[in-house]
Amino acid sequence: MAVVDTLLVTANVGFFYAILIWLLLHTLRQSKLRRVAFLQQEPDFFSTITLLLNFILTLLTIAFGFHEYRTNKIVRHSSVTFALTWVMASFVSFYLMKKTTRDNKRFPFVLILWWVWTSIVEAISVSVGLMKNNLDLWIFLSEDDNIVGVVSLPMLLLLLCLNVCAREEQHTTDMEQLLLHKEFEDSPLIEEEVEDDDDEDGENFTNAGIWSQLTFRWLNPIFRKGRVQKLELAHIPDVPHSETAEKASSILEESLRKQKLEEGSLTKAIASSVWKPLALNAVFAGVNTIASYMGPLLITYFVNFLVDDNSNSSIQFGLILAFIFFLSKTLESLSQRQWYFGAQRIGIRVRAALMTLIYSKSLMIKCAGPTHGKIINLVNVDVERIGDFCWYIHGVWLLPVQVILALVILYINLGFLPSISALAVTILVMVCNTPLANMQEKLHSKIMEAKDARIKTTSEIMKNIRILKLHSWESTFLQKLFQFRDTEKSWLQKYLYSCSAVATLFWTSPTLVSVVTFGVCILVKTELTAATVLSALATFRILQEPIYNLPELISMIAQTKVSIDRIQELINEEDQNQFMNKYASKDSLIAIEIKPGEYAWETNDQTNKKPTIQITENLVIKKGQKVAVCGSVGSGKSSLLCCMLGEIPLVSGALIKVYGTRSYVPQSPWIQSGTVRENILFGKEMNKDLYERVLDGCALHQDINMWGDGDLNLVEERGINLSGGQKQRIQLARAVYSDSDIYFLDDPFSAVDAHTGTHLFKKCLMQLLSDKTVVYATHQLEFLEAADLILVMKGGKIVESGKYKELIACPNCEFVRQMAAHEETINQINPWHEDNNSISSRPLQKNQIEVAEENLQDSIRNWKKNKEEEAETGRVKWSVYSTFVTAAYRGSLVPVILLCQILFQVMQMGSNYWISWAAEQTEKVTKGQLIGTFVLLSGGSSIFILGRTVLMAVVAVEMAQRLFHGMITSVFRAPVSFFDTTPSSRILSRSSTDQSTVDTDIPYRLAGLVFALIQLLSIIVLMSQVAWQVILIFVVVFAISIWYQAYYITTARELARMVGIRKAPILHHFSESIAGAATIRCFNQEQIFMTKVKDLVDEYSRVAFHNYATMEWLSVRINFLFNLVFYFVLIILVTLPRSSIDPSLAGLVATYGLNLNVLQAWVIWNLCNVENKMISVERILQFSSIPSEAPLIIQDCRPEPEWPKEGKIELHNIHIQYDPAAPMVLKGVTCTFPGQKKIGVVGRTGSGKSTLVQALFRVVEPFEGKILIDGVQISRIGLQDLRSKLGIIPQDPTLFLGTVRTNLDPLEQHTDKELWEVLKKCHLAEIVRQDPRLLDAPVAENGENWSVGQRQLVCLARLLLKKRRILVLDEATASIDTATDNLIQKTIREETSECTVITVAHRIPTVIDNDLVLVLDEGTIAEYDEPDRLLQNNTSSFSKLVSEFLRRSSPK
Repeated sequence: MAVVDTLLVTANVGFFYAILIWLLLHTLRQSKLRRVAFLQQEPDFFSTITLLLNFILTLLTIAFGFHEYRTNKIVRHSSVTFALTWVMASFVSFYLMKKTTRDNKRFPFVLILWWVWTSIVEAISVSVGLMKNNLDLWIFLSEDDNIVGVVSLPMLLLLLCLNVCAREEQHTTDMEQLLLHKEFEDSPLIEEEVEDDDDEDGENFTNAGIWSQLTFRWLNPIFRKGRVQKLELAHIPDVPHSETAEKASSILEESLRKQKLEEGSLTKAIASSVWKPLALNAVFAGVNTIASYMGPLLITYFVNFLVDDNSNSSIQFGLILAFIFFLSKTLESLSQRQWYFGAQRIGIRVRAALMTLIYSKSLMIKCAGPTHGKIINLVNVDVERIGDFCWYIHGVWLLPVQVILALVILYINLGFLPSISALAVTILVMVCNTPLANMQEKLHSKIMEAKDARIKTTSEIMKNIRILKLHSWESTFLQKLFQFRDTEKSWLQKYLYSCSAVATLFWTSPTLVSVVTFGVCILVKTELTAATVLSALATFRILQEPIYNLPELISMIAQTKVSIDRIQELINEEDQNQFMNKYASKDSLIAIEIKPGEYAWETNDQTNKKPTIQITENLVIKKGQKVAVCGSVGSGKSSLLCCMLGEIPLVSGALIKVYGTRSYVPQSPWIQSGTVRENILFGKEMNKDLYERVLDGCALHQDINMWGDGDLNLVEERGINLSGGQKQRIQLARAVYSDSDIYFLDDPFSAVDAHTGTHLFKKCLMQLLSDKTVVYATHQLEFLEAADLILVMKGGKIVESGKYKELIACPNCEFVRQMAAHEETINQINPWHEDNNSISSRPLQKNQIEVAEENLQDSIRNWKKNKEEEAETGRVKWSVYSTFVTAAYRGSLVPVILLCQILFQVMQMGSNYWISWAAEQTEKVTKGQLIGTFVLLSGGSSIFILGRTVLMAVVAVEMAQRLFHGMITSVFRAPVSFFDTTPSSRILSRSSTDQSTVDTDIPYRLAGLVFALIQLLSIIVLMSQVAWQVILIFVVVFAISIWYQAYYITTARELARMVGIRKAPILHHFSESIAGAATIRCFNQEQIFMTKVKDLVDEYSRVAFHNYATMEWLSVRINFLFNLVFYFVLIILVTLPRSSIDPSLAGLVATYGLNLNVLQAWVIWNLCNVENKMISVERILQFSSIPSEAPLIIQDCRPEPEWPKEGKIELHNIHIQYDPAAPMVLKGVTCTFPGQKKIGVVGRTGSGKSTLVQALFRVVEPFEGKILIDGVQISRIGLQDLRSKLGIIPQDPTLFLGTVRTNLDPLEQHTDKELWEVLKKCHLAEIVRQDPRLLDAPVAENGENWSVGQRQLVCLARLLLKKRRILVLDEATASIDTATDNLIQKTIREETSECTVITVAHRIPTVIDNDLVLVLDEGTIAEYDEPDRLLQNNTSSFSKLVSEFLRRSSPK
């Protein structure tokens, strides 16, 4: 009794001082802030009743104290402290009657905690009193102490209920107060308060007190917000400063500098950067471990107490034991929550630092570094795994501590030999696990390699899906992707089977250890009692954790080491910085100094030792000079510019020196996602005058006027909603606006028409950049004469250099040969135009025939709808769960798995009960029977657990495979419009992160939830066998738990969705930046892009941080509830008469009850976590039901195998619109393209040229009208039958990662002889023969190791190889020099003499010799006739176009 009295006194005094300190601090803050802390308001009903109840309870406590003194002539310390604390509580209630605290709470938390504490004390007091009086109410009420408890308890419960109701109403009331009190609204103080509150909300974790952090109360505002509305990113407070990308990355970079990139330096650097939070986390982990072992230690005393005869002293001892149990479990729960959350915080910090580090490195890495797919995988998988390892790291030192503590408890209970035998078996099981862990490490590496290959291929396919569909190759590439997945699946299957073996060992290890230990006890004749047996069983169950954790820990260490090594490999890559040649602008007239040297993309490539660029002479380019670089396709023009930019590694000689700031326009346009204005400004401040001049010089005004939002028009991923010419001019405007000293322009005129090219050259190059140094590579030789210096390239060397007049005077020079080809092109133009003056020289509209990959500009506003990724809202639908569960074998194995788990649980409990009961029945049961039956029951449970784990692996693999196949098939069958509006990062996110979660996580989490539920129900059934009253307690606690879970899940679900959504922008930014790394480096914009990626990482971190915290918020509360249940169960066991219970069964209840809080928290946490994880399945299923385009093959409507024989195309009244709300793009187009004729298609942007081509390939379906090819209506046949009979060269030439052979013939249908023939026809044979690997020469990702011109020639070769009757050439030779173009045009004419050829082109010679020319204007046919006839009419659009070309091309 004295012990209980001491505990009560201590608690009462603690509360008295806590309330007093709160009151003092509150008063001090009020006086200091002058009124900011409070808002005056009228007392409401709740506060009045609360005050009344407090006064009644205070008076009741004081009255009872006086009564006790009068009756017994003693004053107990507990009564005095109780009364004083109630007086203090009443005073605070009165003080707060007309006020509300800063956080809009009517009463402080410490006061509410006091009410909860007194309710618990009174409840226990009443319960114990009833038990002592055998539930006789009249006898119970005859005692004075009990009357006070019976009266106080309902009032205390009412007090708590009122507080809950008051909290619900309080938020609304306070907002009303703010709006009603006009004097507060107008006061600057109220504004200050609102700002203060915003700040507090913004950093509520940082400002939270110790108790708030311990119980995660600082999350309450977010939960309240999430309950009434859908959470948005703006509602989530910022991440703490220590977890920001800026802070985390700066600490890691500092650590790396200290390490100087030695072997294993990244591991040391990470450890060095987070050692302080790791040390604090270790303290929580240690406290948790010690507290968890208190249970097994105390079980012996508790079971012995139950076996003893009942007496008053023993009941008090039992109550004290129960309280110590409760205290240790509470301490274990709180420390575990802080440990886990601390580990997650460290993980967030490490992830932020590594993402920033990888991004920084990927911007600076040399061009031939890791592929885009690998870098995405580093961010998506490896960084995540390293972050997750922070959760496991303390296992390294905790494992031996746990084993030692277990041995100490076993030694106390069983003696030396049994404890040593337990240690031996534990070590044996751990040793058995080691080879499994090693196997897991190897298998995991294989999975990662296979995943890398699959993601890389997926990334490439998604970027080029339009081309694959136009060529009807998507089925082949889909099978290729399935092959990669099958390889990954085979490794995944082996990995999951090894996981099954580990899981089986985990569940059977306590059985194995207990069988051996009890066997040794019998051999050495150690006395076994129910107390020692149950204590040992509880210890074995805790030993299960280190046994299981060792292989998992080894596996995680191995996986993390693989990930760290992969990132270390990236860090050790050569920086582009060492090839950089940036020098400050000097006073002399020199802009660029070119010195002899050799440059090569692949410095380590032993098979191809020929350098990319070889400079043999010194050259000086002066400031203000215009330098033209010309040469045939593949001669090294782009590479020379890259050498000047410092992008190609120097092999030998001296670096080219560039003095001053630089701008770069690459040949393949690089456009950012964002607005047109953001792309042009590129991080610089707006200068309106310069901006307008740049728009005019780059011919962008008309485009901007055409866009609904002007220059604020959104540009999507890779600029897919812009035409090639628009992209080219936007990036030219970006360069000009930067106002640099030196400009490098790589073929800036190839993607624009004749008029626009002339405009860009005159207005932009010669006027806006008149005083700048400009180096421009070009195939348009008409722009060479104005250059101050011309560099002629051939075979990677500068073969000639000088002024135009000097070079043209040399009859046998390379330059003269190229100019002769240009003159030949001019002469092809109809002689009617020899007199240019006879034709109207009125300027054409800008971009008159610019090719557009157009989705009509009026429908571009639809892009904005897709800017942010759509997310499901509300609960994850049951259909998602049912689809997932029945994905494998239609769910037939699920009941079998559940049955195995139930039988395992029954047999395990049976074996534990048997040995604890039989240990006390020495007269009835022999030692042989005892251990034999125990072994049989334990063995049976082990067999069932083996069956469960193996079946789980089988089901998990099949589920993952079916979901993957469903998603990828659906994506491949999606229409092209889906890819136009869906960034590839969203598809990659699902096929990497979400698919990884489905592969190895979700099946086991879902199964784990069900298994934990089975365990929990079995424990409840077991407890109800001892005391049926337990069921009532469980019903109440379950109801509260479900309420908590429902309250939690609305917020947690949205946070989990946001985590998935906020990851995609990071991947997109990575992908975009890697593609434009050379441009970013040239413009010195690395810092701006670094800032952007840090902001994106912080947005991801803040959502992840609060997502982890919400889980801990729930776990703290659920753990406490079930600790309370365990406490009540122990009190019931203590107070029940010994005759009514079986001590062995009661002891077993206490033993299993030790895991009750962990198990229940696991059930509730898994219930929520499974839903959060199921969002990955939901996201995959989103992409598994995309509306598909028309069938590939329609069996009933298949054309003849020889179709089309003639190639005649008939268009009848074609109307096309991209969206029901958008205007018509083609308006009643009716015409016939005769078979075996050449038709040129021209028209300005938006006229419908590309739409016509897309309609032919059924990329868009006609709204009205029909298209017939050789009499077959194309809308009635399958897409594969149609597209496989047509050929196309798109405007953007596309090559795939692989070899020359796989790029020419992806379907492997042709012989090497055929491949070489077509290479010769396209003038590529010599280029291919330069590499000794010939047709097996590698082609880099996106064909980066080939020039754009060479890529176009490969695409042409690919087309000629297919031998189609109908060909579409969409600006097929835009990036090819004139001489090669003439040869190619000749080849095309010869090879396609029996084909129908539709040409969409910029170059007049390409369409001038066609049989027919179709001029489109605003979706209608403006002109359609033979070119000769059109040229006879001086007012025709086509005639004006030819005139402009001749005027531009004629010698000055």
